[in-house]
Amino acid sequence: MVKVPPEVAIRGTIRPGSVYYFPHESFSSPEPHYFIVINIDPTIDEVILLICASSKIANVKSQCRTCPDETFVVISPQQYSGFKVTSILNCNYVIEQSMDQLVERLSNEQLKLKPEMSIELVEQLRQGVIISPTVSGRIKGLLGI
Repeated sequence: MVKVPPEVAIRGTIRPGSVYYFPHESFSSPEPHYFIVINIDPTIDEVILLICASSKIANVKSQCRTCPDETFVVISPQQYSGFKVTSILNCNYVIEQSMDQLVERLSNEQLKLKPEMSIELVEQLRQGVIISPTVSGRIKGLLGI
């Protein structure tokens, strides 16, 4: 099997709905999480916008009790085959990564590429970000708002 260089694996395949599985240093848990790319065109953007999935639905909702329900997207394994359990995505918290950071994570074997998420689900995530009262105008601007 031909080994694809990390640079090519990320830059050559990234698109809205790309899903990456890695641990993030800002989380208290050392366990990896699923992160979904929500950029309109991540191949040209300087920053990659990611929404994180969690299986701890009640915990995530309790972190932002005043946030609109539409800013939380619940996705089942039937909707996205990459999930083993129903998961929640909190659109009030967007993680920014550079393309180089993603390439480095893959180079260090800290990141795994997962099956792509449908554009319909990505659109729900974008809508959640747009509605969110906590996401900055700069981030919303990157989504064309």
